[in-house]
Amino acid sequence: MSPHPSASPSIWSTLRHPVFRGLWLTSAVYFTGNAMQGMAAAWLMVERTGSSFLAALVQTAVFLPMFVLALPAGVLADTTDRRRLLLLTLGVQAGAVALLALLLLLGWAGPATILLLTCVAGCCTAMMSPAWNSTVGEVLPREDLPQAIVAMSIAYNAARALGPALAGLVYGWVGGGWVFVLAVIGTLVLAQAFRRWPPRPHPPSRLPAERLWGGTLAGLRYARHSHTILAQLVRTAAYSAAGSALWALLPAIGQQRLGLGAEGFGLLMGCLGTGAVAVGLVIGPLRQRVGLEPLVVGSGVLFAAVMLTAALSRWALPVYGALVVGGAAWMAVMSTFNTATQTSAPPWVRSRASALHVLSALGSFALGSAFWGAVAGIAGLPAALILAAALMLAGLLLARAFPLRMGEAQEVTQVTAFEDLLIHDEPDPEAGPVAVELAYRIRPEDAEAFLAAISQLRAPRQRDGATFWRVYRDLGDPSRYVERFIVTSWADYLHQRSRATLADQALDAQVRALVLEGVPVTMQHYIAER
Repeated sequence: MSPHPSASPSIWSTLRHPVFRGLWLTSAVYFTGNAMQGMAAAWLMVERTGSSFLAALVQTAVFLPMFVLALPAGVLADTTDRRRLLLLTLGVQAGAVALLALLLLLGWAGPATILLLTCVAGCCTAMMSPAWNSTVGEVLPREDLPQAIVAMSIAYNAARALGPALAGLVYGWVGGGWVFVLAVIGTLVLAQAFRRWPPRPHPPSRLPAERLWGGTLAGLRYARHSHTILAQLVRTAAYSAAGSALWALLPAIGQQRLGLGAEGFGLLMGCLGTGAVAVGLVIGPLRQRVGLEPLVVGSGVLFAAVMLTAALSRWALPVYGALVVGGAAWMAVMSTFNTATQTSAPPWVRSRASALHVLSALGSFALGSAFWGAVAGIAGLPAALILAAALMLAGLLLARAFPLRMGEAQEVTQVTAFEDLLIHDEPDPEAGPVAVELAYRIRPEDAEAFLAAISQLRAPRQRDGATFWRVYRDLGDPSRYVERFIVTSWADYLHQRSRATLADQALDAQVRALVLEGVPVTMQHYIAER
């Protein structure tokens, strides 16, 4: 594993690819519509209720579904027809936002209706995000993936800059209902793109299909036992939870501390997006020059300073300038976490890894938004932002326990498992649990090196499906060691065998190199009797 990303083409070279360029442009339209919708909903809350807590709940309604639905959505993206999943969720989202637009235009939508239909749209975004991420990741070669993610992040953050400003203008001219009409159009544009450029179907497999619950557990197990993925998820959740204070409280900052209207609030959001777009143009070379950890730590310090500026300033101009810096810092960190996650997961679990990143980022963002809204309601806006800045700085200390890394190609390249399992009758796929034993004969002088080598197999075995793993020494024969692990079912064991990577194969070769010459490693399978 490397702490530095490998060299890759510029974002402009990725945009020369016609399919990626088409998905990039239509995604930018969709992101802009979503940003307009979020700004209008938050401002409607502030305007109609005057409550910073209810305004912050709009962010929760948008992003909390990610916490609940992202991982099941990742399982569906890894195991079902992604084209159908994408078109269905985008269709439901367009219907929900169109209904909200109609109710607003008729004057029938109150705060509860706005929150409910915003939450429905958020559920649809949660369901389609893993499939969308994995589809975009397949369009270009692996070496282009970091810059493709940066390009999409630029589109997303440009939408955060343009969308709120455009929404503020539309809101001021013709009312909030028409903002949601434009959001519907953005959703339909992306749906049409997936009709034109559908995701590649999953390769055919003779293995039993993963079930939703089993696939969810497999994704969680992978993250728990992949040190690279786990570190990225923990760091993402900590950063997003602290930083959500600024995003969630921005409507209240604009109205209550700076005395701005809808257009001014749109400009505040636009400053965040402008900074994000600006840093996106240089983030690749910047990562190469600075390194991942210094980049994340420096950006965290800057974002904490931005929150302090927003907490203490009564003048709009310093806040506008600080928000440009804040948008750049946010983009630098979150795109780095996203790239690290997607480049560290093999194909079988890539959508689930992407979903877990979304869950960590936006789930903690949603919960953090509600928390900071409550703190602001009790202690006031400045106190909430100062506390959030302190927690942002404290979260940077996680770098020691959870260092950030990029996955290498051999860690995500799967190898074909050998076919002959040497069993008499193959069990039913749902039968189990299954116990697997591998016996090794080792020279006494190699015992310590053998145990050190085989201990490295624990994480891959458990990451790919084992619920239990241990090594035993034969008391009757000191040269004989047995590796034993247990998998929930025969189907899960077959899936586990298919998930081994080149890196896992290299670890296994290190273990077998210590086995007595001419003595084969034997494997036995046992199935639980009911």
